[in-house]
Amino acid sequence: MSSTNRTVVVTGIGATTPLGGDAASTWEGLVAGRSGVKPLDQDWAADQAVRIAAPVAVEPTETIPRPQARRLDRSAQFALIAAQEAWADAGFTAKAGEDTAVDPDRLGAVIASGIGGVTTLLDQYDVLKEKGVRRVSPHTVPMLMPNSPSANVGLAVGARAGVHTPVSACASGAEAIGYAIEMIRSGRADIVVAGGTEAAIHPLPIAAFGNMMAMSKNNENPQGASRPYDVARDGFVLGEGAGVVVLESAEHAAKRGARVYAEAVGQGISADSHDIVQPEPEGRGIAHALQNLLDRTDLDPAEIMHVNAHATSTPAGDIAELKALRKVFGDDADHIAVSATKSMTGHLLGGAGGVETVATVLALYHRVAPPTINVENIDPEAEANADVVRGEARKLPVEGRIAALNDSFGFGGHNVVLAFRTA
Repeated sequence: MSSTNRTVVVTGIGATTPLGGDAASTWEGLVAGRSGVKPLDQDWAADQAVRIAAPVAVEPTETIPRPQARRLDRSAQFALIAAQEAWADAGFTAKAGEDTAVDPDRLGAVIASGIGGVTTLLDQYDVLKEKGVRRVSPHTVPMLMPNSPSANVGLAVGARAGVHTPVSACASGAEAIGYAIEMIRSGRADIVVAGGTEAAIHPLPIAAFGNMMAMSKNNENPQGASRPYDVARDGFVLGEGAGVVVLESAEHAAKRGARVYAEAVGQGISADSHDIVQPEPEGRGIAHALQNLLDRTDLDPAEIMHVNAHATSTPAGDIAELKALRKVFGDDADHIAVSATKSMTGHLLGGAGGVETVATVLALYHRVAPPTINVENIDPEAEANADVVRGEARKLPVEGRIAALNDSFGFGGHNVVLAFRTA
């Protein structure tokens, strides 16, 4: 099929997160303002400066048979659970080809991870050192590959139009969804399963993030530790899980009578070219991504009523993002309800864009913006630049078409902004 610049819609959603084992329970937790952050109870945590994290609410082995789970890194387990939920939610009953509504040659998969199979790599290295060469699992390489989650999702649904794995640190999940939108727009595929996953709650990543002063050390108050925009914020809380959406051309969705959650309007991408870790303090790169989105789509700034912000709870990053929103949207920023859902889920790194896309789509579908919790004393710069939804969820306008953005940024200066609109 030739390039057509087709309309893309969201027809399925799936998630497994610190708030719930599926999209519905995750959404319920977000709207209720519930935190998924807990003390780490593993023996190794006692020696860490950071002893809190946000693990998934439901262990993957409660869903995936143990023989299959043993051949998958934890990140791939999360991706498979979320993808299978999204696939069924979109109305498909079997993999492509077996379900005659799906042509496998017109189906793609794009699942990202910022770090990949780090737990498999480190655990198997421990096996090598402690038990010897012969005890290393023969499944190690297929498990630790960064493309393992995407490959396994592609196998599960029967995707043959292309299976891809963008790796752009904490922007990876959003970049995967943006890439999937373009696959459909360009005519490469009719349907793409897309999202992000991460499983990095392990002593080495936690020690490394802790030593670079990126993570909160508020061990005495785990549920209050992730506090975007609060003057006392001191870093992010590491979370784990996955979020996946089924994207489809509007024509294909209409032909099979699919339910549509929202239109996927498009993406804006840029790079800071400033620092490997620190964001550009004035948000210039973020502003460029936002402007790129407006230039490449028919999105009207007056339509945008909600932003699911990247807002990790770091002193510099939170404010840079809001400055960018104000710079690009000016007075229109006054009517945008900004939610920072990492205050509840923690930061899922490469999985963040996937989970937060699910949250953004559901915010439009239900016309409700989730709250940002733990903002006891809002930073004056945040208050001056944005309308942060605090304390309780807020209703969005019920009349007319409205749009929402999902912002994702990553180490290396990667900036990705996704836009969605009510169907």
